[in-house]
Amino acid sequence: MSAPTASTRTLVVALLANLGIAVSKFFAAWITGSSAMLTEGVHSVVDSTNQLLLMWGRSAAKRPADKLHPFGYGRELYFWSFVVAVLVFSLGAGVSVYEGIIHIAHPEPAVSPVVAYAVLLVAFLLEGWSTLEAFQEFKKAKGRTGWFKAIRTSKDPPAFIVLLENGAAMAGIVAAAVGLLLSQLTHSPFYDGAASVVIGIILGFTALLLAYESKGLLIGESADPVLVEHLRDLACDQPGVVGVGDVLTLHSSPDQVTVMMNVDFRDSILAGEVERVVCKIEDEARERWPQVKRLFVRPMQGAAALRRH
Repeated sequence: MSAPTASTRTLVVALLANLGIAVSKFFAAWITGSSAMLTEGVHSVVDSTNQLLLMWGRSAAKRPADKLHPFGYGRELYFWSFVVAVLVFSLGAGVSVYEGIIHIAHPEPAVSPVVAYAVLLVAFLLEGWSTLEAFQEFKKAKGRTGWFKAIRTSKDPPAFIVLLENGAAMAGIVAAAVGLLLSQLTHSPFYDGAASVVIGIILGFTALLLAYESKGLLIGESADPVLVEHLRDLACDQPGVVGVGDVLTLHSSPDQVTVMMNVDFRDSILAGEVERVVCKIEDEARERWPQVKRLFVRPMQGAAALRRH
């Protein structure tokens, strides 16, 4: 499986969709004078900001290493992804639940059903466009791997953030439509407020999942176990190598992996030969797996080697 990644196209589509939804909601707020619709427009602006943060994080992560950050800035992407998860939870879930409770306790005059349904339809179509783009890209990248496992193993947060955030937004639009319909049928504003609470719960669950996955990447995750075994086999196949101990890997960004391995060399091998073997391991690893940016080899005692010929 190739690690699922989000292309710039997917992020741009998500940004344009959210901006389109924000415009439609602000227009509806201007026509109807609804404070709730105005707040929903602000929510869509926040969603647009999330896409900009992800794009900024991806750009910042590509900066070259320097003296202060010798391993590069790859984790900038993971940091901003975590910030997005916090924004979804606080400004998305938190405000939605708060608004729902306020609308239940203090009902507002009904918004024109025609305008409300029109805005929801526009929002659903735009979110559907963005979600379909993210879905197709993620499905192609994950191959036969299950959806949940693909999300768990992805090293590129925008790949699953866009997909999950858009999916949650579409579920929220459906909940809003159901709440509006029930309010019309029963002539009770309770269902409109209850729908807002449901939307908040959906966003809260999504935000917690995004935060959990982003946190794991931020504090450091290992590379794919298949890559680890390939690196071990590469070292074991070199002349003069008796065995290989620990192979420690760390993702600094989706396309930057640091590798540290303990290698047991034959006792009779000369220092010059050891240097040539180490250089060969490093060169072949970078050629086969471009994401391996740094590889450190540490000679070890034979008794400690775990993998031998």
